[in-house]
Amino acid sequence: MRGIVAATVVLAAFIGGTAPALAQEVPAPQPVCKNSDSRLSELSGLVSDGEHLYALNDGGTKTQVFVLGRDCKVQKVISAPTDPYDPEDLARTADGTFWLSDTGDNRKRRDTVALISLTPQGKATLHRLTYPDGQHDVEALIMDRSGTPYLITKDVFGDAKVYRPTGPLASPGPTPLESVGSLQIKETSTPGGPVGSIGSMTVTGAASMADGSVVALRTYTDAYLYAVTDGDLKSALQREPVRVPLPNEKQGEAIAFDPDGTLLSGGEGVGEQIRAVKGAAALAVDAAKSEGSTSGGTSAAGGTGQGSDFPYVQVGIAAVVVIGGLLLVGRLRKRRA
Repeated sequence: MRGIVAATVVLAAFIGGTAPALAQEVPAPQPVCKNSDSRLSELSGLVSDGEHLYALNDGGTKTQVFVLGRDCKVQKVISAPTDPYDPEDLARTADGTFWLSDTGDNRKRRDTVALISLTPQGKATLHRLTYPDGQHDVEALIMDRSGTPYLITKDVFGDAKVYRPTGPLASPGPTPLESVGSLQIKETSTPGGPVGSIGSMTVTGAASMADGSVVALRTYTDAYLYAVTDGDLKSALQREPVRVPLPNEKQGEAIAFDPDGTLLSGGEGVGEQIRAVKGAAALAVDAAKSEGSTSGGTSAAGGTGQGSDFPYVQVGIAAVVVIGGLLLVGRLRKRRA
């Protein structure tokens, strides 16, 4: 298995053609609290208002958002009878509405995916969505400042695609989605995740500051932060991001911002910690001021634009490695279909 993982990393570098970006000087993640509640054994989405944490578990037969104190203890559960298929991420808009990204599709079988809006009073509304180009597995949702949702795909070699609705969300829908770009996530050496180095290229969650000024994507091992100018999220995702390592999370999928710009992260498993990186959002804002936005249609998240650190891989060898890499896809699948 180690040989396959290593070979897959080489292939990823061959395809991407750029070296991984260096992380900015950032503090190491510090523990906030430990999740000890069995109802959150598959923590997948997270939102913070500074006082409370709002958490989404991956699974269940009804729509639920868990309200936690800063000690990770569940204080109450906001729920509705709507039964999701595979909820993966959580966002919150300015009016207090929670948005559950029911977009998991490990086996690429779903004709539609969905967003579920949930009010603090427990009223749920289903909004079905369709892709323009076939099925995708998605674990990352960003709601921009205007309330437009963006879905970012989970792809094994880091080629994350970005989609948004073509118009206002219909209920139950479906509302068509459109492709608005892509990001090439590069392999890093940050330890963690369930599948070795390939996990550093796999998008597992997303978050936004409450004012929409900074957004984050995460993999199993790292977070990528983008400053957003004038609410233009599509353009922001083409910037060179600031990379924040989140090492040694067993299966890191949850990410959020505190109102002060602290980045929060957590992963699946009872007994796993939620951790904080203070001042993370300010790093993205400072980077945008000093460097400006990049041009072109594809952002090299984790890329510097320099030559690859890996040797040239000939096409015949790469084809063999592709086959080996695909064997890892089964490891990325969750227990649910």
